[in-house]
Parts: sequence; structure tokens; C-alpha cells
Amino acid sequence: MNDQTLMKLPVFSLPQDRLLTLNVDDIPVMKDALGPGVNFQPLLADPEAGLLVAITRFAPGAHVPAHLHTGAVHGYTLKGSWFYKEYPDQLQTPGSYLYEPASSVHTFCVPETNTEETVVLFVVFGANVSFDETGKFHSVLDAITVQNLVKMCSERQGIAEVRYLQGGSVRYTTDK
Repeated sequence: MNDQTLMKLPVFSLPQDRLLTLNVDDIPVMKDALGPGVNFQPLLADPEAGLLVAITRFAPGAHVPAHLHTGAVHGYTLKGSWFYKEYPDQLQTPGSYLYEPASSVHTFCVPETNTEETVVLFVVFGANVSFDETGKFHSVLDAITVQNLVKMCSERQGIAEVRYLQGGSVRYTTDK
């Protein structure tokens, strides 16, 4: 608790006994978790709120199948470049901010000519419903799926515990 929480405010607020903060450098990369060359670091996975926040890392030439967003998505490119197959002339580069409304459909692609990994911060509401190249259902990616992917990837990579924020009463997955 800090001194500011001791004051009497004219509004109700949730109790908070500590600052919920993470350093990306302390979070291991879940390798090939979302397909070959598609890695991520979980920051927040809250199934109850339908919210997922992650740093996603893409190798040159990596792609994500066509997918439909059930909720809005915010993307901020930190490094490298990428585009949607449906909009090849709109290359996303460092500093690009992208808003994707719910029900949008697209295919994520990283140019094979990239010389470095592409790093994007994604804030995802709802789920990504993915389809194969024939339009058949492929998979769902949402906060609960990510929680399970973190468990599977950390076991496969020999990582004891991965610390990120999770839903319910928002908390860390593990204490330090």
C-alpha cells in the first residue's frame, strides 16, 4: 500500500496491495508455440475478461494462418516488419500501430527477406479463430489456450515456471 491509497477518495476503487509490473527480459520465450518460427512471451492472459497481451516474435518468412478476430486487437511493431496477405502494400515497420476491429479476417506474413526477427506487442480481446488454406477450421487462440501453451512449452523447454499476469483476481502466475 502507498500513501495515496490512504486518502479518502470520492469514488470506489479495487484494493491493490502491490504494483502489478513485469519486465519482458525476465519472461522466457515460448519457442515455436504458435507455429514454426512464431514465438511469444506472455504478459497477461485473462480468460474471464477475454484478454491476452503478449510480445510475439516472428522469424523471417513466418506466417500465421488466416484468422478471424472475435474481439478487437491492438498491435504495435517494435522491430522488423510484417504485413497482411490481404494488404501487401501496407507494410508494418517499427513504430507502426495497428487497430483491428472485431470480425476482421486476415493472414499474417513476415517477409522472407527480413534479416532480423519481427517483434510485435499484441493486445487481443476475445479469440483468434484460425482456418487452413481451404477455409476449414484450424484452431482457436485465446487467453485460456495461451495459459495451456505456456505450460506445454515450458515443460518442453525445461523451464520451471513462467511468471506473467493472469485473470480472475488478477495476480502473478507464481511469486518470486
